[in-house]
Amino acid sequence: MKKITHILALTLLALTSPALFADEAAIKKALSEFMPGGQVDSVKPSEIQGLYEVSMGGNIFYASEDGKYLLQGQLFDAQAKKNITETKLASVRKASLDKVGEQKMIIFKPEASKYMVSIFTDIDCGYCRKLHSEIDQYMAQGITIRYMFFPRAGKGSDSYKKAVSVWCAADKNRALTAAKKGENLDAKTCENPVDEHMALGEAFGMNGTPMIVTQKGNILPGYVPAAQLAKVLASE
Repeated sequence: MKKITHILALTLLALTSPALFADEAAIKKALSEFMPGGQVDSVKPSEIQGLYEVSMGGNIFYASEDGKYLLQGQLFDAQAKKNITETKLASVRKASLDKVGEQKMIIFKPEASKYMVSIFTDIDCGYCRKLHSEIDQYMAQGITIRYMFFPRAGKGSDSYKKAVSVWCAADKNRALTAAKKGENLDAKTCENPVDEHMALGEAFGMNGTPMIVTQKGNILPGYVPAAQLAKVLASE
């Protein structure tokens, strides 16, 4: 009986798998034509029959099975009163940050770390400077801070050049602190992740700095005092 069941399962898989792969290929082809340069990370059936969930960078889209129609928005489970999209986006953000890697971040770590956040920052942003001026308070709360750059004025701006100079400094942490205080840095250039940071911030839907992303992948827009942030992270 077990053998018959196993054969039936394999037969069903063989019948259904080609259709699924064909749908995935069609969706990827349609999206590559619609959004050149965009990389599809995954395609899988959504909770709605006939609608596919597409993960691209730090975003989630929904597509028809032929890739002809594309939808961006929030999918809710009305019965469970749950935002399905946001829950999944948190996981997508976490995976995207892991893909960037800590080697491409500037990290301030306390002696005893209890929590960790990733922060998109602009050197010339007032609230970004306020947050960093209180770095010792975040360290006291046991919060590791992983900085990434998002110069709001865009590529080639003074803020962008400062970010590159900080990254290229011999001591990145010290250079970042100095820049946040308004001190002049020696202009430097080198291979850097600033463009990658900016692209990820845009994929996350950034509309201001600082933007805090928790270890679970949830977003906290704007400045959050250290004690308050610790409470939020503890509740996660």
